[in-house]
Formats: sequence, C-alpha cells, structure tokens
Amino acid sequence: MTIELNHTIVWCNDKRKSAAFLAEILGRPAPASFSHFLVVELDNGVSLDFLEKEGEVAPQHYAFLIGEDDFDAVFVRIAERGLVYWADPGRQRPGEINHNDGGRGVYFNDPDGHLLEVLTRPYGSGGN
Repeated sequence: MTIELNHTIVWCNDKRKSAAFLAEILGRPAPASFSHFLVVELDNGVSLDFLEKEGEVAPQHYAFLIGEDDFDAVFVRIAERGLVYWADPGRQRPGEINHNDGGRGVYFNDPDGHLLEVLTRPYGSGGN
C-alpha cells in the first residue's frame, strides 16, 4: 500500500493575503485558483489549499523541509519583512536559528497566526 499526503486545507481570514504570504516567503509560484481555494503547490506534489472562514482561525503548525541555499533565501525574506522568528516551537528563543541534527531551522507566524517552520534536516536524522 502507498500513502501520500496530497493536500491540506489552510483556514484563514483572507486567502489572497495568506496564500501570497506563503508563496512569497517560500519563493513559490503565485497561488492558483481552484474552485473556492487559492492553492500553493510544493515540489513533492502536496498542495496547501487556502480557504477563508469567518471568525477566529485556530492556529496550526506547518513545517517545510528545504535545502541549505533555499534556507538562506527564505531567511532573507523573513528578515526583509521584519518578521519575528524563533529557534523553537515554544517561542522561547526569539531572534535565533536552531541547528538541530546539523541543519538549520526557524519558526515564524503567518498573517493568521499559523506557526510556520523551515528546516534543512528532518528531526532525528542525525548530526550534531
């Protein structure tokens, strides 16, 4: 049996703002419309499908495994926007980058308070 994640819905208050934010930060193509969604495609065939809702959005966590060069580019975009970032999901180490498993990782919020993460090595993959 083969099981792959195909897509997930990202609930938001403004799908244009939220989808554009993610696409720009990650250096992805502009979001595409599909039905009532705005879709951000990732390289592994998974999509994040942004859908608006009224009221409060429950924050979720989305982690993106990226290459070292991509990390540099994403981090520049985070800094250029003046986004607050942390080395940890508990937000106890502001302004730091983690070096878990010999890679780099950083957490930051999207416009709806979802905790986004970019990392260069999967957790538990080894390294220092």
